[in-house]
Amino acid sequence: MNTNYETITLAGGCFWCLEAVFDEMKGVLSVDSGYSNGHVANPSYRDVCTGMTGHAEVVQLKFDPAIISFRDVLNVFFAIHDPTTLNRQGADAGTQYRSGIYYHTPEQKAVAENLISELNAQRIWNSPIVTEVEALNDFYVAEDYHQEYFARNQNQPYCQAVVAPKVAKFRKRYLELLKKQPV
Repeated sequence: MNTNYETITLAGGCFWCLEAVFDEMKGVLSVDSGYSNGHVANPSYRDVCTGMTGHAEVVQLKFDPAIISFRDVLNVFFAIHDPTTLNRQGADAGTQYRSGIYYHTPEQKAVAENLISELNAQRIWNSPIVTEVEALNDFYVAEDYHQEYFARNQNQPYCQAVVAPKVAKFRKRYLELLKKQPV
């Protein structure tokens, strides 16, 4: 496996949505669903769902910057969730569904803050971006049944109603970033 990779941890609502999109993105080497930036050690999904642990549902990506830039990763991130709603994505509400970029390097922090400033200046959304940009404090891998959830449960109602449209939006808008090009 390529050892020239970067790692970033992103929160944008339910981790199943983010994982399903980033799994299909060229240059992404791995995607792990999990929990970050809370105040309880080794939280379970049930714990995080209470909103009392302080954790966000996240995905941690390893990507090859020679294939996909960090800025492109963030452009997709901002396109597939609403970064203007505080602690909410659609019907999913609570601090665990907040929008966040948990950077691993000072360079990632700078790129994220600059991009947010640019997007706010462009007024793409009717409200300002509320995505928090913080250093990664912790990351706990979610339970096995959350990994590759969409790939294994595409007919589940939440996956059909919420995850599948986000994957379709990514495929349509970012065709050139797909791992597998359509024939």
